[in-house]
Amino acid sequence: MLDFNNTEIAFASKSDGELRNALMLFNVLKHPFIVKAGKLAGLTALKLHFPLGWIVKPTLYRQFVGGETLEDCRRHVDALQAKGVKSTLDYSAESRQTPRGIAATFAETLASIDFAAANAGIAYAVFKPSTLVTDEVLAKASEKREALSTEEEQAFREFRDRFMTLCRKACDKGVRILVDAEDYCFQDAIDEFTDEAMRTFNKERAIVFATLQMYRHDRMDYLRRIYDDSLAAGYYPGIKFVRGAYMEEERKRAAEMNYPDPICKDKAATDANFDEGVRFVIDRIDRMELFAGTHNEDSNSKLAALMDEKGIARNTERIYFAQLLGMSDNISFNLAHEGYNVTKYVPYAKVKDVLPYLIRRAEENTSIAGQTSRELRMLKAERQRRRH
Repeated sequence: MLDFNNTEIAFASKSDGELRNALMLFNVLKHPFIVKAGKLAGLTALKLHFPLGWIVKPTLYRQFVGGETLEDCRRHVDALQAKGVKSTLDYSAESRQTPRGIAATFAETLASIDFAAANAGIAYAVFKPSTLVTDEVLAKASEKREALSTEEEQAFREFRDRFMTLCRKACDKGVRILVDAEDYCFQDAIDEFTDEAMRTFNKERAIVFATLQMYRHDRMDYLRRIYDDSLAAGYYPGIKFVRGAYMEEERKRAAEMNYPDPICKDKAATDANFDEGVRFVIDRIDRMELFAGTHNEDSNSKLAALMDEKGIARNTERIYFAQLLGMSDNISFNLAHEGYNVTKYVPYAKVKDVLPYLIRRAEENTSIAGQTSRELRMLKAERQRRRH
């Protein structure tokens, strides 16, 4: 029976020392003022090229990052697989929007596809489109393409070539690849290329996965359009659902630019939107594949129950539950223990390159209602259990 409160299963792979370190970290993350001060200090240190590894590596980095390289991640992949959980390795270097930085990210993502193809413990490859082009070009191409200069048009074509090359390689290697969602101002161009890639590479099964941020109130309409298009064009959509990661920035930009707020009116509406999207795909699972990325216990319980209700095999390759490394182990490992397919997002990169990602994780644990308190409650319960 699925029980997200079973801490013995959730933390079976953690030593007493690792449990203690996680408890200390989440005790810090529960204080918003500390997280805010840490963000300011971290970003300032990055600008000044001040070394951060000595403080970040033993704390946030150890909890949420797999390592600096693909090879560093192998131990995490093996340890997770031993507990029935697969990995999704995510090269999480950010803020390198120079020609050299873009080329390096592209090459690393190609290497991650090869690495996934050779390792049965890896379920998906993934890439963040905005790391393959500058923000300026991507935003203009999404919102006002006719205004692109000749030089920008060339940069956008090169972005498309990189995008399609990654998807083509994933198809050739038989590796499913997730196209991460981005800010609203970038997303139209990303949706366009993701749709094209799904039509091209998903003829026999879902290889390319679109990511839908369900805090956007237009995503159900987009999901229906994908499905209708897949029937007309003869392909299998891959759909990754998340709630969303840029709410405050989205609302601020909408107000500044005087366009309608793209975000659902409240969290309840977002939750309903997420669950509606999941049900839509499950009802059509013979023609679609699902990647449910959520730390919400209720959404995970609903999906698990829906699969059982419809007689869908728990280990079907068409459906994966997903959580981030270092978070919600009570969900991941208990789902896996009950026979459901689960994958952990395992980010990797050097400390200075992955710091923006780590800051988001710290802010997420502080801002999401109940996230840090749940982690602390589970960790404390497991320490208490072990003492007896």
